[in-house]
Amino acid sequence: MKSKRQEMIAQLITENSIETQEDLIAKLSQAGFNVTQATVSRDIRDMKISKLPTGHGTYKYTMPRHEDHSLGLRLNEALRGAVKKVESAMNIVVVHTLPGLAPAVASGIDNMGISECLGCVAGDDTIMIVFSDELTAAEFREEFRRYTHLS
Repeated sequence: MKSKRQEMIAQLITENSIETQEDLIAKLSQAGFNVTQATVSRDIRDMKISKLPTGHGTYKYTMPRHEDHSLGLRLNEALRGAVKKVESAMNIVVVHTLPGLAPAVASGIDNMGISECLGCVAGDDTIMIVFSDELTAAEFREEFRRYTHLS
């Protein structure tokens, strides 16, 4: 029963914009699962489901990503949500974050161990990353956009 319920939770979160546990309980009920808030809360924790900003002043549940990131991206969900925009010019990538969060995101980027990354400098809400060539910068920009849910 638990595995079927969690499969349904994953499906509902993937296919719908679910903002609250109450929304999730209602959807589960429609799908034939009678659950309590405590059960849903445990499932969310067990499944490592997190909330991300929607960009419209609200948050929604999202499943953890199990993607293969060739650049070895390793940022936690909170920092992913801090990224507002990613741009590049030649071999430089510029990342715009929420105010005050650029140093934390830059630290995560530094810890990725990208050999083609020559350096990463952060201000309050902007990070400049210099790569050894334009192609690597463009690949990083696109992958980082996908990883931070900006594409």
